[in-house]
Amino acid sequence: MTERASAEAIAAITGTPPRDMALYREALTHGSSGGTDYQRLEFLGDRVLGLVIASELFRRFPKAAEGELSSRLHALASGETCARIAHGLDLNALVHFGAQAIGDGGRHSDNIAADVLEALIGALWLDQGEAAARAFITRQWGAMIDGQVAAPKHPKAALQEWALARGRKPPEYRILRRDGPDHAPHFRVAVAIGKLAEAEGEGASKQAAEKAAATALLARLEQEETK
Repeated sequence: MTERASAEAIAAITGTPPRDMALYREALTHGSSGGTDYQRLEFLGDRVLGLVIASELFRRFPKAAEGELSSRLHALASGETCARIAHGLDLNALVHFGAQAIGDGGRHSDNIAADVLEALIGALWLDQGEAAARAFITRQWGAMIDGQVAAPKHPKAALQEWALARGRKPPEYRILRRDGPDHAPHFRVAVAIGKLAEAEGEGASKQAAEKAAATALLARLEQEETK
């Protein structure tokens, strides 16, 4: 892709023409390519994203307590949400990968998609300032923020509460398998509540696999209670 085409693609995504293309090249460069990669910009973008979403939640939910705001923020700024937005923007199609990473499925990786989106936010913040970064984030996340009728509860927290409410041992998680290269890992995790029940889950990170396992076990336990 030419420099001009890249600039046009970035402008279409961010809503504003880039001034310093070097920032966006860095944001869209994976470590496998051998160049300066997106990790530093990802670090910055993660903090910018958290700040903007936190301030939007504070403004839009004036009666919400700190715990509720934290639950909403956790769900909205999660890697899962970032990956979904990044795939919707087809960001991975713009990322510069090494040949090995492409062969390993890097363009379809949720982890990479989420990281690149945060790096892009970091680049936008440095290139255009707070107002542009805030406008981009509120445009991409706004409907999800407003759509949170109730504060979401993380499946691991919900499973923990289920066990405690019934006098059971707290859930215990263990990694069953880790496959794939470092830039595109795949985890399989099991969770158990004593000898009562067990379930498994998979994901592109240990946290995602634990979440999937907790969701599966909680659904099974709740279904059994209704029998």
